Amino acid sequence: MALGIERVLFSVFGLMAALALPQAINSAYAGDWTIDEARFGAAGSIQSDSSFEQGFFPNVVIFLDPLNSDEAVDLRDKMMRPRIHAGAMISTTDEASFAFTGINWTFDVTERLYLDFGFGGAIHNGKLHDNGHRGPSLGCAALFREYAAVGVRVTEKVHLLATVDHASNAGLCRDNDGSSHAGLAVAYKF
Repeated sequence: MALGIERVLFSVFGLMAALALPQAINSAYAGDWTIDEARFGAAGSIQSDSSFEQGFFPNVVIFLDPLNSDEAVDLRDKMMRPRIHAGAMISTTDEASFAFTGINWTFDVTERLYLDFGFGGAIHNGKLHDNGHRGPSLGCAALFREYAAVGVRVTEKVHLLATVDHASNAGLCRDNDGSSHAGLAVAYKF
């Protein structure tokens, strides 16, 4: 059953990517595809009970800005210019590790303080179903992932962030404990 759902999800995501690709190429053709930002952090599980994941989770995320989101003039324009991110979160205690990608938006609160939100997809090596061991039962190998962060610009190039993320299958597979983390990160803007 779960394998069928995974195939449907990959097919849907593949179709969405294929339909969006011409527009993305056209819009980003002149954009800069170099790394805009790199974040290095560590997080811990904020799950409860048997789905709690032990240890800590070092992570790295890179951000690309081919649509020049920093040049957006208003909220609508900002929403049409997400950045692209890709990263990994590695378990230090044989819990689920993740590789993920998606899109995100950054909104300034003040000159130094900002909010960052993103969503996308993730793959993991965690357990799919309850096997009597600790840790979340994630149901399928491909998950939806969303995150939020509050950042402070220490300098123009160096930022500190408090982060929270969650990955789950949105009820599309039989088990769906999800996996949630909170942590801290240091960002470097290129």
